[in-house]
Amino acid sequence: MSCSIKGIGVSPGLAMGKVLVYKEASLEYDDKRLSLEEVAGEKRRLVKAFTESRRQLMEIKERVARTIGSEEAAVFEAHIMILDDPDLAVKINTKIEKEKKSAPAAVDETFHEYINLFAALDDDYMKERSADIADVQQRLLANLLGVELNPLESLEEKVIVVAADLPPSATALLDREQVLGFVTEAGGRTSHTAIMACSMEIPAVVGATGITDAVSPRERILVDGEKGEVIVNPGEQEETLFRERLAIYQERMKKLALLRDLPAESKDGCLVLLKANIGSSFDIAAARKYGACGVGLFRTEFLFMGRKEKPSEEEQFAAYREVAASFGDAPVIIRTLDIGGDKNLPYLDFPAELNPFLGWRAIRFCLDRHALFITQLKAILRAANYGNVKIMYPMISGLEDLRAANDILDRAKTELREEGVPFNETAGVGIMIEIPSAALIADRLAREVDFFSIGTNDLIQYTLAVDRMNEKVSRYYQPFHPAVLRLIRLTVEGAAKAGIPVGVCGEMAGDPAATELLLGLGIRELSMSAPSIPRVKEKVRQLCCRECENLVEEKIG
Repeated sequence: MSCSIKGIGVSPGLAMGKVLVYKEASLEYDDKRLSLEEVAGEKRRLVKAFTESRRQLMEIKERVARTIGSEEAAVFEAHIMILDDPDLAVKINTKIEKEKKSAPAAVDETFHEYINLFAALDDDYMKERSADIADVQQRLLANLLGVELNPLESLEEKVIVVAADLPPSATALLDREQVLGFVTEAGGRTSHTAIMACSMEIPAVVGATGITDAVSPRERILVDGEKGEVIVNPGEQEETLFRERLAIYQERMKKLALLRDLPAESKDGCLVLLKANIGSSFDIAAARKYGACGVGLFRTEFLFMGRKEKPSEEEQFAAYREVAASFGDAPVIIRTLDIGGDKNLPYLDFPAELNPFLGWRAIRFCLDRHALFITQLKAILRAANYGNVKIMYPMISGLEDLRAANDILDRAKTELREEGVPFNETAGVGIMIEIPSAALIADRLAREVDFFSIGTNDLIQYTLAVDRMNEKVSRYYQPFHPAVLRLIRLTVEGAAKAGIPVGVCGEMAGDPAATELLLGLGIRELSMSAPSIPRVKEKVRQLCCRECENLVEEKIG
């Protein structure tokens, strides 16, 4: 008899097939007390396990960056950083030396202390990060015990993977030709399983409570990654109806692919520029595949992650130049370092803050770290000689920060002139509008920049006082709230008075449900994850901008 289980749809698409129940490898060990003579050997065993684990993670990171994208590869940079934490090795070695624990027992106990600490935090996003620590723990234990983890790399048939949870490494290394979909009990919209499934365009449902008890290996299962619905052991009629839906969906995907080289133009002739959000040169291929007409957001923080020291000017220049040259005359907007909040780097010495999203982050951090900021600006200015590169400052709240940032930009230009290094003197400069104060004075800010880009994720968060990472208050995160729409309209009006363009680069840009309102508000540039481009293009081509404007009036008056 069939049963239906509701979860959270995190990666759209439909999948039907046999269940593969994913279970982690058995990592049992003998927790015996060591003799004095055994301690040295156990410590050597630990060093080998750390070395092998790091090698594996580097290999995984490079493979993920190459095949999925740099943002997803950053997960494994974080895993490497966990391994490289000197305090971790010290704590494990102390348990071996002083408590005479075996290496597996010492690793297990030490990691459990960290995991329990994260799991106890009253923050869903931080709770999900405990999965990263657990993943590193499993890898270390497996290498200590000589056990091969099951990363779903070699599958003999097409399956839908069902699990209590999926470690990021298992997700990253799965056989993409054979995995039709994911269903997990754990996880939320910000979990790494969700992020990777979306990047790989594999239908996925997370938070499906009870799914592992409800299914048996090789049982038939139906998955709707958009609605978050799972049907276990479907009846003949249910499967027939689902097959019809799947055929319609597959046909639609084929039609969307045909839009690649067509313009995103409304029925009444409004041309909309659809750009890609990227994290490094690894994302260029996906942007091209889906017909992006440039880069609306290059997230540079991923160049700073997973390392022990900040990248040099030459490293940054090489990365920015590669992207710039790849897009030729098409615009490439490079956002300066947006670090802080949920993205702290140990080598940058961020202090603990009660409200990090309201604290020392993004442009506020860069304005206090002139040397780091100047280095990045010099690298961007040099790369601007190789394409249509523009500079964008994040988290600008008013004129004071904008002018301070531009003063430092002028210093960067002066240094390059004195060094005799070629650069683009006229690279455009813009700001992200993601704080309500910036939207409210958009007319004044617009006189001093070349473009605006609205970061809707933070704009919604700050306008409605809702933590966008916290599932407990997710009902308050309302992209179509009249207050949010009014701030977007104010931004567009301010830009229009100064004659500068304004785009959107937050999640709303890639949501077809938001396209009608954004067009009605006067937005003509949208930047999103590359796989979202076809659906948004389809939506634009179905709309009439004049009718969209009428809808806005109904919504916000």
